Amino acid sequence: MTELTDLGIAAIRDGVRDGAFKARDVAEAFVAKVSAAKALNAFLVETPEHALAAADAADAARAAGETLKPLAGVPIGMKDLFCTKGVATTAASHILEGFTPTYESTVSQNLWDAGAGMLGKLNMDQFAMGSSNETSAFGNVISPWRRSDGGNAPLAPGGSSGGSSTAVAARLCPGATGTDTGGSIRQPAAFTGISGIKPTYGRCSRWGTIAFASSLDQVGPMAHDVRDCAIMLGAMAGFDAKDATSLKLDVPAWEAGLSSDMKGLRVGIPKEYRVDGMPEEIEALWQQGIDWLKDAGAEIVEVSLPHTKYALPAYYIIAPAEASSNLARYDGVRYGIRDLPAGAGLQDMYAATRADGFGPEVKRRIMIGTYVLSAGFYDAYYTQAQKIRTLIARDFEQAWAKCDVLLTPTAPSAAFALGEKSDDPIAMYLNDVFTVPSSLAGLPAMSVPGGLDHHGLPLGLQIIGKPLDEQGVLNAGLAIEERAGFVARPESWW
Repeated sequence: MTELTDLGIAAIRDGVRDGAFKARDVAEAFVAKVSAAKALNAFLVETPEHALAAADAADAARAAGETLKPLAGVPIGMKDLFCTKGVATTAASHILEGFTPTYESTVSQNLWDAGAGMLGKLNMDQFAMGSSNETSAFGNVISPWRRSDGGNAPLAPGGSSGGSSTAVAARLCPGATGTDTGGSIRQPAAFTGISGIKPTYGRCSRWGTIAFASSLDQVGPMAHDVRDCAIMLGAMAGFDAKDATSLKLDVPAWEAGLSSDMKGLRVGIPKEYRVDGMPEEIEALWQQGIDWLKDAGAEIVEVSLPHTKYALPAYYIIAPAEASSNLARYDGVRYGIRDLPAGAGLQDMYAATRADGFGPEVKRRIMIGTYVLSAGFYDAYYTQAQKIRTLIARDFEQAWAKCDVLLTPTAPSAAFALGEKSDDPIAMYLNDVFTVPSSLAGLPAMSVPGGLDHHGLPLGLQIIGKPLDEQGVLNAGLAIEERAGFVARPESWW
């Protein structure tokens, strides 16, 4: 018999609705899994009481003959970037230690309103700055995957949503929230063999989500498969008057619209994504993805995104610039820790608190951002980067005249060992080379697992869609998922 913790969101929802099992049994099984998986360091805070209360509410509603909510009986993990009322929220940074929000983020409230329960808050890169989950102030998250060569080197689960990816891949929860500024849902999903979608900028409210780079930040679901992502995204999305960038649009019925039939659709292959030094395994997986979509009925066309090579440099100017502004609020006065040396003045307190509270990577990005916004350098860096962003968005607009979705690899490699790239920020930043362009353009994009590398580690394929065409992205993802038949999962060692 399948263990309850092996079930995905759709299976749990349907099982609770049909009376195959009780929501409380599901919640208790996941609570026990979370409690026994501390070696992965995926959860910063465990909230079994929240998950059990939501489960009891689902069971009571069913017993009363009521129509169950869309996520009734489904326990999930919540990235620690979302403010949760009465539950500690730190963005994995010392500077927010002791901060307990008195309000609920819009996205988490949407999920509770849909019947979901919370198993706990998930570890992440500090303030979502990182690609390996090594910048958390509360220790590295460790991927549940191990290389098949017998080595026991702890592997990176990707970042910044590394706690979310590890929790889903290790079956600690059937789904989790993520946030994606330059690839933080898609890259960790690819590293751990799960699916994750970043919707169009504005689909999901950012209100109550701790800001990194406001013009890029977007939230989305991470789950076992495409259907589960569609269900969870449907509960998370929607207009929010409290977020000025929120789109006032109805939420489509993405799950009902799922179809893997690609007949009549064109899939673009951007030639500029064939970067120098791309591993043969990534190239081969990309070709396999092309063949799968052909088999689904799609026509394959080559397209050009000529400004792709400037995307990463532009991103690492725009994102730190916005971060330096957003993180100015953490000064020891209103949130978290306060370092007030004896006899110190206000300025000394600001400096001591920020020096003590922020980690090295956050400080690096604040300094970069402050520099590119400073008088004399603003036009040379920030203005130029914004011009490039416009050109990149225009490249995509022109590509849509030739195709309906784009197919690329998600990341240039499989998961690497923790510590392997931490001394080389440029090498770390290159992990985002395939995901950043669509982030700059605000487009929906998704990663689905496609296969394994020679070490037995997952590799992902990315689908990028037109603005607001999450359905097209999900459908192409489903077509790949059905043909890839990816069933590999990490063996439990924790």
